[in-house]
Amino acid sequence: MHGEYKVPGGKLVVVDLDVQGDVLRDVRVAGDFFLEPDEAILSIDGALEGAPVSTDAAGLAARITAALPESTVMLGLTAEGVGIAVRRALAHATEWGDYDWQLIHGGPQAPALHMALDEVITAEVAAGRRPPTLRVWEWASPAVVIGSFQSLRNEVDPQGAARHGITVVRRISGGGAMFVEPMSTITYSLSVPEALVSGLSFADSYAYLDDWVLGALGDMGIKAWYQPLNDIATEAGKIAGAAQKRVVGPDGGPGAVLHHVTMSYDIDADKMLEVLRIGKEKMSDKGTRSARKRVDPLRRQTGLAREQVIENMIASFRDRHGLTAGEVTAEEMDRAEELVRTKFATEEWTARVP
Repeated sequence: MHGEYKVPGGKLVVVDLDVQGDVLRDVRVAGDFFLEPDEAILSIDGALEGAPVSTDAAGLAARITAALPESTVMLGLTAEGVGIAVRRALAHATEWGDYDWQLIHGGPQAPALHMALDEVITAEVAAGRRPPTLRVWEWASPAVVIGSFQSLRNEVDPQGAARHGITVVRRISGGGAMFVEPMSTITYSLSVPEALVSGLSFADSYAYLDDWVLGALGDMGIKAWYQPLNDIATEAGKIAGAAQKRVVGPDGGPGAVLHHVTMSYDIDADKMLEVLRIGKEKMSDKGTRSARKRVDPLRRQTGLAREQVIENMIASFRDRHGLTAGEVTAEEMDRAEELVRTKFATEEWTARVP
């Protein structure tokens, strides 16, 4: 069995192993990390040898940590990362390079249609009728997008939204509210086979699916990192938030994961505060006194036009994983428009948590 895992902000860990009698055998750990002393790699292999296959990533990491010499130095490598690579091997996880990725980057769409397209495209990936897809959104109008489980009245000031002509929609994933203005926001979705994140915990899958965009930001001179559970941050502050939804495959089989991210290219903080009800408890949880300081826009950090940031992100993804231009099919669009009519544009859905 073969498993790979790129440690967030670090290096690639590769594990090859066999299973005999419900324990790990012939474990070999490799990768482009740095490790001192040399014999520490043998300690890692030895710690995993004979481990029960039921051991989770944390348990495997504990075995490794206990076996390492006190003088061990790991750069780009963590015991947890090795444990995750083992779990991915056992789960027969796939890798980014196993797929032919497709890009969808069309014209501006209404907020409710974006919600529907996420559901339809991810369902198509789950059914095997569509390759894994990166969809870059363009917004036709300003919006607030609330998470699947958020209270509408607790999150949105209806007078503020009406005053600024802002549509409120609810997405299928959890997480917090997104304040969107068309030229001030960069949003993308990844619709991926469940196998790509096999062996990862829910939290680890966020870091794993965010890793490419951290690289893309790095290519633009921005040192960014994944901040659990679902933020992307820099020293200047938060620049993006992610959310996920698992979609079951046909007949209950392996499905797909929707992972979408909203990035702040620019932000009108005063308008945002008139539309969103941002409580003191939420602000204290983020360790900051002011919502105006909570998000630091990409425009200031890059000095690049929004279109150039998007182009650079797409190019970075293509360089790392390959990417072929595609489009929403007529059948997919028909299904999405029907979902708008029956679900995403309805008061019943938007106010399902009043």
